[in-house]
Amino acid sequence: MDHLELLKNFDFFSELEESHLHKIAKIAVQKKYRKNALIFMEGDPGECFYFILSGKVKVFRTYEDGKEHIIHIFGKGDVFGEATLFSNVPYPASTSAYEDVVLFAIKNKDMEELVTQNPDLALKLLVIFAKKLVFAQQKIRDLTFNDVFSRTASQLLKLAHDYGRQSTKGILIDVQLPRQELAEMVGTTRETISRVISRFKKEKSITEENDRILILNTEKLKEWI
Repeated sequence: MDHLELLKNFDFFSELEESHLHKIAKIAVQKKYRKNALIFMEGDPGECFYFILSGKVKVFRTYEDGKEHIIHIFGKGDVFGEATLFSNVPYPASTSAYEDVVLFAIKNKDMEELVTQNPDLALKLLVIFAKKLVFAQQKIRDLTFNDVFSRTASQLLKLAHDYGRQSTKGILIDVQLPRQELAEMVGTTRETISRVISRFKKEKSITEENDRILILNTEKLKEWI
């Protein structure tokens, strides 16, 4: 499948004319990263943004004490690194391949040149930026005002929305989620997240199958929020 056909699968480009997609396809470069490979580091010059063709990407920050906080996990069809568009700023966080991943990389300078000639594309970018801002505000609110049970329940429901697969028992979060990485997403320790998961299991909100979390009762989880 050529670049044009792949771009048509992204909601980001869904309302653009094919003539515009042809131009974008010419500046998109396909890249592959193995699991755990670094894509860019916090503080690196913001030169590109990315679209995920397959696999998943982890966005994270590392603090002075060496602890890592996972901001989000992006999957197929998602966009990341776009915060550096039009701003000439460094990347605000690091990213690595959460699993083997195939990406489209587009240089900011190339996209900025296209946007000046394409108002439809500019509008699409504004919509995505607005959605990301809402997500960032929600994340800050959760970390500031909610306790660890509430934050964990909220994170599990968000993961279920993004990566959930309906089964006969409930909603399977179709991504491997080690305790440490879930703790980093929630902003707590591995020991604490283990206690929270045990509590959720005891009340039969969730269970685990093949290293994946299965949500049995979404309403019980929502009660924690």
